[in-house]
Formats: sequence, structure tokens, C-alpha cells
Amino acid sequence: MHDTAPSLLLVDVELEGRAASWVSVAGDRVAATGQGRPPARRGVPVLEGAGGVLLPGLHDHHLHLLALAARSTSVDCSPARVRTMGRLGEVLVEAAAGAPPGTWLRGHGVDDTVLGPLDAVTLDRLLGPARDRPTRLQHRSGHLWVLNTAGLERVRAADPVGWEALGPPGDRTAGVFYDLDGPLRARWGSAAPDLAPIGARLATWGVTGVTDATVTNDRSTVGVFASAQAAGHLPQRVLVLGADLAAGARDQQGPDGAEAGGAEPRLATGAHKIVLSERDPLALDELVDEVRRAGPVGVAVHCATRQDLVLASAALASAGGGPHRIEHASVAPPELVAMVTGLGACVVTQPGFVRQHGDRYLRRVEADDLPWLYRLAGWRQAGVPLAAGSDAPFGDPDPWAAMAAAVDRRTAGGVVLGPGEGLTPEEALALHLGPLRAPGGRPRVVRPGGPADLCLLDVPWAEARRALDQVTVVATVAGGSLVWVGR
Repeated sequence: MHDTAPSLLLVDVELEGRAASWVSVAGDRVAATGQGRPPARRGVPVLEGAGGVLLPGLHDHHLHLLALAARSTSVDCSPARVRTMGRLGEVLVEAAAGAPPGTWLRGHGVDDTVLGPLDAVTLDRLLGPARDRPTRLQHRSGHLWVLNTAGLERVRAADPVGWEALGPPGDRTAGVFYDLDGPLRARWGSAAPDLAPIGARLATWGVTGVTDATVTNDRSTVGVFASAQAAGHLPQRVLVLGADLAAGARDQQGPDGAEAGGAEPRLATGAHKIVLSERDPLALDELVDEVRRAGPVGVAVHCATRQDLVLASAALASAGGGPHRIEHASVAPPELVAMVTGLGACVVTQPGFVRQHGDRYLRRVEADDLPWLYRLAGWRQAGVPLAAGSDAPFGDPDPWAAMAAAVDRRTAGGVVLGPGEGLTPEEALALHLGPLRAPGGRPRVVRPGGPADLCLLDVPWAEARRALDQVTVVATVAGGSLVWVGR
């Protein structure tokens, strides 16, 4: 049962190309739409659109909420601030001096291509008088942690037996850990970060739905998200992917996977996440078996290299089933696009990486791979469902900046990366309008009976499309509630 009495009226908005339109919201649904004079509704809040375009709320189809929230209490060690080992030491010692005694010092954004390799001994030396502070630094990719000696001792003391199984002995000694976020997080005992600032920040960009693609997500993570939503700290709908989610435990709201009227649930679990790694490679038959075990929930396969995409494509072709997702598809030459075509899998990629990391790619990526990085038009032309995610915090969570990069394909330095891969502004917007459970599917529209997840811009679409990274979101409605007003 849903409310029928109007609870919000948006007037003088552009809706699907029609100026001077109005939209009535009742409860968590769009009750009615029209053009011209809106219905008189005594006591109903009215939001003036001033001619701005009203869009469905945006979806970020691949991010990491807890890691994004943790950034707010983490030390920035990225190349924008730190470009030498000496400077890294200064930044860490300064941060340690201002932190409560005995607490972890957490850094993010470390780039070994700029600083060189790090290990526990090097980190101890850089910390100097603060070496007794347990310290952990996260690589810019999110797939590697470096701990100092005090950090290693803290982790070992938390679970002496489990310590012996935590990576190869060499890694344990050196303090360098690849793709072990879950086991490490359990051992350093960090409390769940506050998601309220993240929910509010996403709302300022008109984001009303996200997919958390963290491989270590489990049922306790789902509980954290549920609590944040119940408290009003996370107004977005959330689809949770992960390797440790029970296959049958789908939704928090109903066994059918959707609320009445076709709205997606506020919180649901999705595909089984698989991270392909050169350090711990899977054989094809092993990957096929894992895909088959996932059953009808499908898999989301992390593919950061050509080799990953070859393996994933072969496994999905052999295993069948679905729906399946290919995450990143970072390098996709034509022959690999052809392999993916017809599999029924969608590709969730990061157009914003061209702007954010493109200049580094130009320096570091092999010339043969450069034309095929984070492709867009190539996937669309092949008929492969395509959606966008930010990969935040490892990418900029601003979807409008990502849309601009999807159109012009320019690096921060102005170089066009992958000529011919750019999209129209409408196609770039559509990357963020697919349903959470069907990324790359038919773009959602604002219609009576549909969910009241809305994004109001300050200008009509004809103006907004000319400079997507310059638009201003003036209001966001999530589940019928006004969660952001910017004027």
C-alpha cells in the first residue's frame, strides 16, 4: 500500500523535452505529470523548477561506499600531495602527531610508479619517531595495503592463528598485502565509517541509486547499509555485490526483488563478485565452475587487463546463465569486443578514468593498448549493454564529470584518448539511467506510478548538454523525499 495524497509538487520543469511541465509526487511514487497550469494542492510543498530539466535520479553502477566514507578520515598520500618518499614521511608524521594515541594511521592514494616500492621497513624509516603508531597505506588501485611493523604486530595479535594463513610468509614479513581487504579489516577492527556525508554528497549530484561492488561485502555489510538507510544517512537505493553474500538472500524488501509498481528495492543483493588477479590466477575450468555455482544471481567479473577479459569471456560463454556483468573492461580491443558480443553480459566501465588517469595511462600503458582503454562507442556499436560507475573512491564520484569525459574523451592534459570512442551527451547520460539490476538496460523515465527518484537541473537540457561538467543540480528527490536543495 502506498500513499495517494500528494506530498510534493514540482512546477515549471522541462520533462522529456516539454517545457512548463509539472510533476506531482505522492509518497515514494510519481503520482501524475502534466503541462501548463499545475493542479491546486493546498498545503503541498511546491518546488519551482525555473525551466530546468527534470531527470530520473542518476545511478552509479560501481563504487565502494565504505571505502569512500573512510577517505574522510584518511591521510591523502596521492601524487597530488606526495611525490617523494621524503614528503610521504613528513605527511605521515604530521598526521600521527594529531591523531589519538594508539589509533591506526590510515593513508590512501599511494602510487608506486611515482614513489617507488614500499614495505614495512621503508614505512618504519619514513615514520621515524612515529614508527610505533600502527600504520596502513592503501595503493591508489585499492588492491594493495602496506603496513608498518607496528601495524603488522597489531594484526598478528588480533588473530595469532589466522595470521599464519594471511598471505604468503614473505608478504606477512614485508607488510605488503594484495586483495586481502576482508581479512585485514576483520583484524584491525575498524568501526564502520559514517555514511551520512557520503549519502549527502551523492545527493548533491542527483545520485539516487548505487551499486556497491566491493568483493568483500557480506551480510554484515548489508546490515551496515540497512542501518544507514533506516537512520536517513543513506537516501540512495543500494544494490550490493560481493563474493560472500548468500546466494538465496536477495532483497530486504520482498521476495520478488521489486516493490509494487516496478520500483527497485531500497536495498538488495546482486551478482557474485569475482576479482581476476595475476598474482592468484584462476584456471578457466575453475572460473567456469564459479560462474555456474553463482546460479541465477549471475557474476560480476573484475577485468582490468586483456588477459582478464579473454578469460572472463571464455568462462561466461562456457558457463552460460546470467545475468552477468563485466566490471571495468579496461582494455578491450576489437577482437575482445567480438568475444563479449552475444554473451548477454553488460559492461560497467569508468569513463571518468580517461579524465582522471589518462595522462598517467599515456606514460605507463603499452602503446598497443592505448586505443582500447575504457571504450564506450565500440561497446554500443557492438550492441553490448553499457553502463557507467565511478569506482569511487578510486575514481571521482561526480557523475557529471564522468559524462563530460565520456563525450570529449580528453585527459586532464587535453589529449584525446581513444578517438572515436566518444558518446553524445544523451548517450553519456543514459550510462547512469539504467536500472540498478539491469545496468545498460532501457533508461528510466519519469512517469506516473514510477519511483519518485528525481534530479532537477538549473537549466534546460539543450543548455546542460553543452557542458555537462558545469551543470548544477538544484534538487534531488529520493524515494519521494526531498534530500537535496541547492537554491
